[in-house]
Amino acid sequence: MAYSIRKVDVWAAEIDDRPGGLAGKLDALAKAGACLEFLIARRQPDKPGTGVVFLTPLKTTKQKQAATEAGFGTTASLQSVRVEGPDKPGLGTKMTRALADAGINLRGISAAALGRKSVSYFAFDSADDAANAIGILRKALK
Repeated sequence: MAYSIRKVDVWAAEIDDRPGGLAGKLDALAKAGACLEFLIARRQPDKPGTGVVFLTPLKTTKQKQAATEAGFGTTASLQSVRVEGPDKPGLGTKMTRALADAGINLRGISAAALGRKSVSYFAFDSADDAANAIGILRKALK
């Protein structure tokens, strides 16, 4: 199985740090038919009473409109690359080392493995870094 490596739009929104703060945001997306592959939410320690949620994908115009109405948006300051494929020992090291050796700094990474399959989301500060990362990761994972 080959690796799928592609740029993805990550949507983000601020949420209230209270019971139901996240559920309220997700409800709007579910009603629009969104089937999310990635979601991470956390408190914002520098902004008490708030949190932030990041998610992807939103595919249809209806889903994107619902997200916008719920306070979600994409931003040029967060560029993401999704890597999906077989899980292997040392995979994370191989990918992060290839990026480091190319001088590309990571803004963040979220990764998981289920059975023999892995998926990683790399975050970068610029579209150029994301585009360069795609080529570097494709070469490293041949």
